[in-house]
Parts: sequence; structure tokens; C-alpha cells
Amino acid sequence: MSQKYYLAVDIGASSGRHMISWLEDGKMKMEEVYRFQNGMVTQGDKKLWDTKSLFREIVAGMKAAKEAGYVPSSMSIDTWAVDYVLLDEKDEVLGDTYGYRDSRTKGVDEEVYKIISEETLYKRSGIQKQIFNTIYQLYADKLQRPEVLAKAKTFLMLPDYFQFLLTGKKKSEYTNGSSTQLVNPNTKQWDFELIDMLGLPKEMFHTLQMPGTSLGRLTPAIQKEVGYDCEVIMCASHDTASAVMAMPKTVDGLYLSSGTWSLMGVELPEALRDENSHEGNFTNEGGYEYRFRYLKNIMGLWMIQSVRHETKDAYSFAEICAMAEECNDFSSRVDVNDDCFLAPENMTEAIKDYCKRTNQAVPDSLGEVATVVYQSLAECYGKTVAEVERNINKELERIYIIGGGANAAYLNVLTAKATGKEIYAGPTEATAIGNIMAQMIAHNELKDLKVARKVVRESFEIKVYK
Repeated sequence: MSQKYYLAVDIGASSGRHMISWLEDGKMKMEEVYRFQNGMVTQGDKKLWDTKSLFREIVAGMKAAKEAGYVPSSMSIDTWAVDYVLLDEKDEVLGDTYGYRDSRTKGVDEEVYKIISEETLYKRSGIQKQIFNTIYQLYADKLQRPEVLAKAKTFLMLPDYFQFLLTGKKKSEYTNGSSTQLVNPNTKQWDFELIDMLGLPKEMFHTLQMPGTSLGRLTPAIQKEVGYDCEVIMCASHDTASAVMAMPKTVDGLYLSSGTWSLMGVELPEALRDENSHEGNFTNEGGYEYRFRYLKNIMGLWMIQSVRHETKDAYSFAEICAMAEECNDFSSRVDVNDDCFLAPENMTEAIKDYCKRTNQAVPDSLGEVATVVYQSLAECYGKTVAEVERNINKELERIYIIGGGANAAYLNVLTAKATGKEIYAGPTEATAIGNIMAQMIAHNELKDLKVARKVVRESFEIKVYK
């Protein structure tokens, strides 16, 4: 039987990568064939996504796969959550495609709460309050650009839109859809009663599909451009949902998907929407096979990424970690989830200003700034672990750190200390691996998620910190 190859197009908020994978002697092999930078484009006071540029990069990476000697049997795309496009009757994008760091939703939450209270909305959706959630973005459309919303015939999250451009098929994937705060966690479908209450056009929403759903083949135009045909399969297109699939789970534990954002929580069979969960701002996002990812969204390595960019990327993340470790005794801490760190003009200055405002020592060197971030993140992780265990009434012995942050050895040591848990760090390319796992299961190369996770444990380096 000829070798099957699978292509994961994994697009994060700061970069994207095309990863080819295959099974060899029972282990998953993976090779990066293309990488590109990503980021929101600033136009005046707007923060936008350049979807045309992103799609050009997707196609360029597909070409690169063939140039590297791989023609995939199938491919799939994952991205971050909450952002979307609106299409008109000719399937053209309407207006700007806003990024979640744009400020247009400021105050929109209060307008939504005039229709449905925050408490009732949480009990209804199970999704945590974040000002950039899709529900607030769409309501901002209603208030600020009603002419765009009036023309909208199709609503698609970004992975669904890009896969529509590849196949001509418009379908919506469940895990990313669940992040909108517009999905019923009992039916796992759009909450059309809520959508009606908000006065949003419900006809623009497509039935939610599970990861593993086939979208069919590439269009003839795309085939001609990339030089081959392949199947397009929906993965768990919310990047965290794919990353959690790749958790090398052997015993029950928490996961920490560590990247631009830190997503920390557990897998549950049902959404947990009690008062403690609401007050703690926990969310219940949809996962593979209708598991719920009960988690807290923490600002994450966005802070370090921003600080690094402010040095014009003069240092690697490993070098910054080393500098932070040298300044380990620097005592100042910040609330990493404070809104002032969401999209500051200068992250380094935002950290210094926070320390000054809270009467703490102000960090001076890059190492001091970095240790403030890493130590503060670890302390936040410790508090989150305690909250999770209280809310689910269960003590867990292990944390599985997945994603690029698994390489941050200094942070992993701090996390072990702050949580008192064993840390299993890796795989670093968890999102792309989860993307591939969904494809391999759909192709019957892997039996199910349990078998796939065992393959992950045996295929990739996992470092242990105690």
C-alpha cells in the first residue's frame, strides 16, 4: 500500500505553518514544509485580518508541500477562535474582517446584557465572558455597521472560510463554532432562540459539523495552482481543540495549551455552568467527540512575544528564558489577565507601568521584565489549578503542557513549583498534531482518540518536571 501523507495548515495569531505527517513503524512522523508570519493589520484605529494574504500563504504552503516531495491524501486548516467573515449573496467578503484585539466591542457587552443578563447568558452557553467573543463582535456589527449585517448571507469562522475557498463547500465546524457564545451546549448546535433575541440573521449560520467531516476535493482552479488534488477534511479547527487532542494522556490531568494564549483546564463529558465556574470565568468550549474543554483563558506568552518584538527580535526565546532565570529573585508580579496587557502600544512599558501603579519595584533589564512575566504566569497557573480542582471536586496529579510553550524550561520549572504537580511537557507542535490526528482517524489509519494519543506519546519527546 502506498504511503499516505497528511497536511496540517496550522495558523496562529502570530505565525502559520504547513506540517506534513505520516505513519511509519507505528509512529507519527512530521516535517515542516512552509512557515509564514501572521499578525493583525492596523488601519487607522482598526485591527484587521488580511484574509487575502492569509489565503495566498495557505496556497503557497500547499505548493511547497509538493516541492518537498509530498502530495497529501488530505489536508485541514485550524486557526484561533472567535473571528469570522460575512459573505454576501455572491460569496464575497463584506466589509472588514476584524481581529479580536480590535476595540470596537468596548461597551457592547452592556448592550447585549440589556437583552440577556450576563448570568443567564453564561448558564445558557457555558462560555466565559471575554469582550472579543463573537457574540459581542456580531452585536457590534448590528450597532456599528448594520448595512453590512443586512447584506450577510453566510457567516463562517476563518478556517471554514479558507476551506470554502479551497473546495467551494460552505460548512461550519463545531469546536470553533462553540467559541462564539452562540451555541447550545446541550444540542451542540446554534442557539437560534438566542440569535433571534439579539436580532441577528439566523439564516446565515450553517449547521455545525464534527471534526472528521469531509468537505470533498479541491476545486479545479486550486488543483491547477498547487499541482495536485486532495481531500479536505474538517479537523477540530479551533487550534486549542486540536492541541488538546494531542495531549499525551496516560492518567487524568490538566492540560495547559501554552502559546500566544495559555488555555488551562480539563476535559469533561458535560458543560459545567455553576456559580463557581461563572465567577471564576471558566469556559466550556467544544472538543473532539463532544468532549468539553473546561478551561480558563490566560494571557499567555503573548506578553513575552511582544516584549521580544520590542527588542526587534534580537534574542531567541531560549535566551530570554535564560535572562529571566538569572533575575529569578526579582520580586514584582503582574496580573497577566489585566486588560492593559491585551493590546498595549508597548508591552514592556505596560509591565513597568503596572508595577509602578501597584507600588512594586519597576523592572529595568530585559531579564527582569521577562522574569516578572514568567513568574506571574506560573502563579496564575497555580491559582487556576486550585480553582479547577475545587470546581470539579477532584485532585489531579499531572499537568500536560502542550504547544510551543512546552519548550520554555524555566517556565515549566516555575509551574511545577507553583502548582505542586508533575509536568509533562510536549509535544510542542500539538495543534498541528491534533489536526493530523483527526485526518488519520477519518482515514482509518488510527482507530480512535485513545489509540491516537498513545501514538503521540510514543512519537514525540515528552519532558518531565517535578
